Parts: sequence; C-alpha cells; structure tokens
Amino acid sequence: MSSLTPIKTTKTIPGPKSTSESKTVQWTLITIALIFLTLFLLLPLVAIFIKAFEQGISVYMASITEPDALSAIKLTLLVVAITVPLNTLFGLMAAWLISKYSFRGKSFLTTIIDLPFSISPVIAGLVFVLLFSVHGLVGPFFIERGLQIIFSLPGIVLATMFVTVPFVARELIPLMQAQGTAEEEASVTLGANGWKTFLHVTLPNIKWGLIYGMILCNARAIGEFGAVSVVSGKIRGMTNTMPLHVEILYNEYQFTAAFAVASLMSILAIVTIIVKNSIEWKAANHKKAV
Repeated sequence: MSSLTPIKTTKTIPGPKSTSESKTVQWTLITIALIFLTLFLLLPLVAIFIKAFEQGISVYMASITEPDALSAIKLTLLVVAITVPLNTLFGLMAAWLISKYSFRGKSFLTTIIDLPFSISPVIAGLVFVLLFSVHGLVGPFFIERGLQIIFSLPGIVLATMFVTVPFVARELIPLMQAQGTAEEEASVTLGANGWKTFLHVTLPNIKWGLIYGMILCNARAIGEFGAVSVVSGKIRGMTNTMPLHVEILYNEYQFTAAFAVASLMSILAIVTIIVKNSIEWKAANHKKAV
C-alpha cells in the first residue's frame, strides 16, 4: 500500500454572518482605519513622489535612466522572472501533496514551508553565505567548477526564493483543502488521467488563488532587501537590485535620485495592488456566478 493516502473531504460553505454594531461604532472604526492608513501609508507614498520630482522631470528621468539605475532595474526584473515561476511550480506541487494526500511528515513539511516567515531575511542571507562562499561548506565545490553563487545572480535568486517560497503554497493549501477531492475522484472515475484531471478540474478551481499567490510572491521579490543585501555584495552596477540601489544613493546623500528609483518601486507596488484587487473582484464574481 502506498504511503500517500488520498484524503476524503467534502466542501463546506459557511453561512452568512451579520453584525449588530451601531452606525456610530462602524463609522468610528472606519475613521480610525482611514486615519491610520493615511498617516502610515498614504502620506509616505505621496512624500516619495514629491521628493522624486522636486528638481523637475529632467532630473527624475536622468536618475532612473543612468547606467547603475538601469542595471538595478534589469537585475530586479530578472530575479523576479526567475523566482516567481519556480516558486509557483513548487507551491503547486506542495499544495497538491499537502491538501490531497495523508502521509508521514505532512505537518513537518507544512512547518518547513512557513519557516521563511519566522526567520529574519538577514539571517537567511547569512546562511547562504556560510554555505556557498569561498570558505563555505559547499562553496569551494562550485567555485572549482567555475560557478560563483555568492555575490552574483545565483545567490540573489536563491535568497529571494527563500523569502518568497511560502506565498503561493500558503494561498493554495487552504483553498484546495476546502474544495476537497470529490471532483478529482469523479474525473478519474470517468477515465481521465492525472494530468488531464489537474488541467481540466483542479487548475480551473484554484486559478484565482494561484494568481493571487503569484502576485504576492512578485511583490515580495521586488522589495526584498535583507537577504539580498547579504548575498549580493552590493557591487554597484552589477549585483545591486532596486532596493539596494536606493540605499546606496541615500547613503551618498543623492536624495532625489534615491527617491526617483523608490518611486519606480512604488509604482510597481501600486500596479500590484490594482491587479490584486482586480483578481479579488473577479474571484468574488466567479463565486457568485457559481
């Protein structure tokens, strides 16, 4: 008998909930939330753009198009292009395994997936340095074969993957557990193989959660600083991502240039929020239609 035992689950739909708070309480809570968000999110965001454009559009464009800034932008986008697909693939496999099967070590695997949430990114970067540096545990093995991991693209990708690995899996696991296995079992009973069942049954049911997890993974990868700062070496124009480039410019008192690059990251964040809300809206309409 296989050690992987399919889990028999059924769908449960929670009933609607209502609240009995007065309008005064509701509006008070809304006002507090709006004040908090304005002070700690909206005003800093506005300040970034004001500072970025304070010397005019020409200085702004020069700041984001100079060679080091372009190198940082390209490196960040390259890391995202590598990290998000790999973490999406892993998240799909992990979520399928955890939600559809019962096996020994399942809770341990779930804990390992959550590990990056509880470890400082700086500590994670230090671990990779201890592993892959010239004097690390396995670093000399790779260096002798002409592959440098620390202070180069592979190290940055590894560090970014570590801090972003939980996002896709954590979005999919509860979703797939709630959906159960009834539809997959029916598909297999009707003669579909595992691949067809995944493409035509499982994937359509989880597509909104999958996209949402990818968006969160993308946002975290763009803004990662701690782990990347340790493994990159902060080599200007070579291993600096956008957050690291902002730090260097700010430390050199090039405030306008620093805020100009920061504004690009803010624009990416705003686009991410818009896409995220659009996905949530479509997912809600899909649920209503079903």
